[in-house]
Amino acid sequence: MAVERPDMKTSIGSLLLKNPVMTASGTFGYGEEYASLVNLHRLGAIIVKGISLLPRQGNPPPRIAETACGMLNAIGLENVGLERFLTEKLPFLQGLNTPLIVNILGDTLEDYQQLAARLEGEEKVAALEVNISCPNVKQGGVAFGTDPGMAHAVTQGVRQNFRRPVIVKLSPNVTDITEIARAAEDAGADAVSLINTVLGMAIDIGSCKPKLANIFGGLSGPAIKPIALRMVWQVAASVSIPVIGIGGITTPEDAIEFMLAGASAVQVGTTNFINPKAAEEIIQGIGTYLAENSMASIRDLIGRARQA
Repeated sequence: MAVERPDMKTSIGSLLLKNPVMTASGTFGYGEEYASLVNLHRLGAIIVKGISLLPRQGNPPPRIAETACGMLNAIGLENVGLERFLTEKLPFLQGLNTPLIVNILGDTLEDYQQLAARLEGEEKVAALEVNISCPNVKQGGVAFGTDPGMAHAVTQGVRQNFRRPVIVKLSPNVTDITEIARAAEDAGADAVSLINTVLGMAIDIGSCKPKLANIFGGLSGPAIKPIALRMVWQVAASVSIPVIGIGGITTPEDAIEFMLAGASAVQVGTTNFINPKAAEEIIQGIGTYLAENSMASIRDLIGRARQA
């Protein structure tokens, strides 16, 4: 028997979302850019473009290359910096009834601590997503997200300076992602989100040169979905905190797969560039699936494939 109105709410730590669909950082600007195209009030949460303490210009162009079933980007974490975010971007976001999650990034542990401390004072910021796929300048350029000890230190540093939910965004460019996830959990993370982009490259056979000025870039889009789904399955079995699935989600069916694998919520990323209404369509599609399959709540969906 079909359920007329399934309960779509899901929890990320103490943060209750009206539905499990968020926008992925770096694909949705600072929210206002999509305001004329998307009903922002309908989204589960908005995760804004990554914010650093100081503005960043990013990498030189070309910075984007289309690939089969996806895209490569080497934007270089370009952003307006914390001060301009607070004065120029946050006022618009204050008017939304959708939770705001701020993605933060840094070169040092101190950067993350300062960002967390400053954002703690902004009531509109419902949670932080900590991008640990950044080079640690003080540690010879090693990414925080590839070393369990550094992942633990960054998470702990943010946790000590921010009382609301802390989500740690994991890199797939590691041997064992579950080891990094457990380190984040042990350090006080309320949730983990995965995966970030997969390192790749493309070459222009006309010019005989790499298509990206940076040579390497992050691969996203449908091409990485099977990798992301596998890692979500593994991490969901390894931690007790909520898992947020990211990677190649373009349809309701994609999102449902991630939730069946154990994700409590999902993020919609690259497809926003192709179909700005994708997140809304995915929300509607998940609700329809629950109703047609006699599931009264989104909780009936999370991890169901693991019980088979």
